[in-house]
This record gives sequence, C-alpha cells and structure tokens, in this order.
Amino acid sequence: MKEATPYLIFDGKCREAMTFYQSCLGGELSVMTFGESGQKTAPEEKDRVMHARLANGPMVLMASDNMPGMDYRQGNNVWTTLECDSDEQVDRLYAALNAGGKDSMAPSDTFWGAYFAMLTDRFGFHWMVNHTKQSPG
Repeated sequence: MKEATPYLIFDGKCREAMTFYQSCLGGELSVMTFGESGQKTAPEEKDRVMHARLANGPMVLMASDNMPGMDYRQGNNVWTTLECDSDEQVDRLYAALNAGGKDSMAPSDTFWGAYFAMLTDRFGFHWMVNHTKQSPG
C-alpha cells in the first residue's frame, strides 16, 4: 500500500473549503466539478465538486461535495482513502475491511482510470480503496 489520505465530504461548500485550506496550508489545488466529469449530471449538480485534491509536498488532502442522492450528515463526511499497488490489493483490503460492514460500492474500474471501492466497516468508519492505473487528466 502506498498511502492513507483523509477524504472530506461537503454539502455544496467543497470549493470554498478547499480554497480556504489552500490559503492556510499552501500547495496546489485541483478541482473537478460534476459538470466537468463527462458523466450525466443534473443541471443543478453541475457546479458541485466531484473531486478536489490539495497537495503540498507529502501532505495531501482530498475532498468532494456529497454525491447526488447521497444523504449528508455531520459525522458521515470523513473517509480514509487507501492508495493501493494493484487491483488485487484493492480486492483483498475491500474484502477484509468489509467483513461485518456495509458495502457502498463494490470494486470496479472507473472512468477516471482507477480500480475503486467504497465501504463502511463494522465500526462505522468509511473507507475508499483505490488503485490509480493512470494519472487523472
């Protein structure tokens, strides 16, 4: 495994928050909206942030606005992302962490060039398990 990274979920304020964190922490901020993703998106969702990444040296913070249709509650808005070395490692970690937990998204290839899964473990903590196959464009 390469790294574990906090992933913050906002309810429409992701760009504002990540811009604020950039002003505090420095670094380079990249932001992709739902409208820019190329995925079918309702007009009222197009400006919401699908993925943001703030990097300053080894410090990385990732975030998004909550996905369309997903409930937003304070307390379910922090996930930990595990960056894996292979698809097989994603499958192994997903199965291990998901034992007694709740599936959110089974491991699958994504349009952004990764093999990715989401789950909530039996203790209520949220995980994203990812293997980046190509650099996001």
